[in-house]
Amino acid sequence: MNVRRPTLEDVARRSGVSRSTVSRVVNGEARVSAEAVERVREVIAELGYVPNQAARQLVTHRTGAVAVVAAPPEGRLFLDPFFDLLLRGVRRELAEHGTQAVLLFVEEPDDHARVADYLGGGHVDGAVLFSLRPEEPLHEMTDRLDLPAVFGGRPLPHAGAARHDHAYVDGDNRGGARLAVQHLVSLGRRRIATVTGPYDQENSAADRLAGYRDVLPDTPPDLVERADYSRQGGADAMAALLHRRPDLDAVFVASDFMASGALQTLREHGRRVPEDVAVVGFDDLTSIAETTDPPLTTVHQDVEEMGRLMARLLFEHGTGRTSVIVPTRLVRRRSA
Repeated sequence: MNVRRPTLEDVARRSGVSRSTVSRVVNGEARVSAEAVERVREVIAELGYVPNQAARQLVTHRTGAVAVVAAPPEGRLFLDPFFDLLLRGVRRELAEHGTQAVLLFVEEPDDHARVADYLGGGHVDGAVLFSLRPEEPLHEMTDRLDLPAVFGGRPLPHAGAARHDHAYVDGDNRGGARLAVQHLVSLGRRRIATVTGPYDQENSAADRLAGYRDVLPDTPPDLVERADYSRQGGADAMAALLHRRPDLDAVFVASDFMASGALQTLREHGRRVPEDVAVVGFDDLTSIAETTDPPLTTVHQDVEEMGRLMARLLFEHGTGRTSVIVPTRLVRRRSA
């Protein structure tokens, strides 16, 4: 037995308003009184009315969808809690605007053309993009398509690329790194190393290294080791630092994920934390920082809020607000 779905006319008849008024309420237009909006929404809920999305798109020229484009390093998108929190923030903000997230991955060279075709095909109203490498053409592509776009992290254009004022949301990476290293100096540590991130993504790794050097401008190169923001990368980088500088007494690690690996290496080498080596991370991912041994002193940035801000900037497109820097603060636990 087929049950007839309620129509726009049914809602109008039950609400005691015109069909055009119901349409304006459904499409979020402002030219309706508060009383009429409330009545129409009550009837929509009562009847279980679902708008015809195809017809709605013809009227509003909006799809009700936003692309979330990610270039996850080595397929680690769902293994890293940072990205999980960022995506959660994006999804929650979009949901509050009645908008669906469409997740797109850029992992192989052929993916660029596929994603470009999708973004340019009128399927989405905008895009949020993160974990992009400098050579990714998506920065220029969003300009070419004239598609509203917001980037997670300050975009790092590749050599020869035209400079554009892309909208972005980022943490205060340099300031946060300064807080971390200043704290280690205040503890009396004198041979402070750092595990920095890769330079082939956003500016975060370069900014955190710059913050470290703001405090320790004369640091010898053998106290700096680069890794890939993974747990194993942090473990390997810590082993390399200990091999070169067994006398180091502190380390600033540019992510909590890497810091958890560094702590493992320090234990394996018989180093006590913080007595022999003090450790500070970055991100304050509580699923990591509160469960390491010992709990991790780290730089806090509100990752979920950063995701929400990325989505929010899309809805403010054209207002002149092009970027947001989220403040950071030091959270002290037992590792330093």
